[in-house]
Formats: sequence, structure tokens, C-alpha cells
Amino acid sequence: MGIHRFFTSLNDLERIIRAPGMFKFEEHNVAAHSWKVSQYAMFFATIEERAGREIDWKSLYEKTINHDFAEVFIGDIKTPVKYASPELKEMIAKVEEGMMEKFILREIPEEFREVFFERMKEGKDATIEGRLLELADKLDQFYEAFAELKRGNTDKEFVVMYRIALTKLLDLPLPASVGYFKNVMLDDVINEETAIDVKELTRQIIAEH
Repeated sequence: MGIHRFFTSLNDLERIIRAPGMFKFEEHNVAAHSWKVSQYAMFFATIEERAGREIDWKSLYEKTINHDFAEVFIGDIKTPVKYASPELKEMIAKVEEGMMEKFILREIPEEFREVFFERMKEGKDATIEGRLLELADKLDQFYEAFAELKRGNTDKEFVVMYRIALTKLLDLPLPASVGYFKNVMLDDVINEETAIDVKELTRQIIAEH
């Protein structure tokens, strides 16, 4: 038992591939995903701060960096499966929470447990930092799906991923961030050359929204 076990477990995140079991032109692992999420969140927190919102930067970084550590125990579950029903999503969250708690009690030295319980709890909550985590997490899913569609991956699950991610992004209660994404970034996205007509798909999703 000791912090050594926590540090060595971080290597496992590099070996957990996102969207398993699907053909992909580009493979992405959970460790890289967590780093990208922290970068996205940092940018959009800057947008929100400039719009007058107060950001707890320490909380933001802790939430984003740690948000998928529990996948060490259960791996990455494909988005269409995870969102098949609210009940299933809740069950998966409870399993992750329970396994994370057992890991902390078993491996983390007692003097650090309280800190770890706080840092490793579910980060997607009603705080602005929790909302920014949610935005950043969905944005990475959006970009992963977009990269596959751009290169002509015809797996329908990537269309589903793109649709879920874009819809969720547009629904988030972060007007400044969502406005920047929709009016600036999305315009750049749909004007890229793509093998699959992402522009039309995006317009359909926005029209249905």
C-alpha cells in the first residue's frame, strides 16, 4: 500500500483505448484524453472569466485531470452504450464510485485519503467548474468523432457520437462558452474538407436542436 501504487496505476490509463471495438483511423487513450480535457477546460474557463464569471482554477484542474481515473477499473465504455438509458448510466457511475472508494481505502496512505476522496469524486456537477468539465469532456468526444468522419470512417457509431456530443455541447448552461463554440469554432469545423458531409450533418443536428 502506498502512493507508489497510485502512480504506477497511471500507466494503465495509457493502455486503455477509447471507443473500444470500433475501427478507427486514430486511436486515443484515456491518459491523453484527460490531458486534452484539461486544455479545453482551461481555454473555456478563460472565456467564462472574461465574461465575468469567477473560476476556481484549482478545482477546475483537479476535476479535469482526475475525471476518468476510475476507468482504470472498468475501462472505457462506448458512448452509445453508456447513454442507452439513464438507469444504465447511473449504474455505471455507482460501480466506478464504489471501486474508486475501495482503491483509496486500500492503496492511499491514511493521511492523504481525505484529499483523494475529494479530488476523485464525480466532477460533473452544477458548479461552473463542473459544467466546464462536462463541456471539455464532450468537446474531446466531438473532436474524436469529427476526425473519423473527416477521414471517411463509415462506422455509424461515430455519427451517433458526433450527434450526442454536439447536442450536449449546445445544451450546456454556459452561454459565453457555448456561444464561442457555436459561432466561432463550429464555423471552422464545417468549412474543413471532409470525406463525409460533416457540414450537412452538423446543420441537421442544429436544426433539430
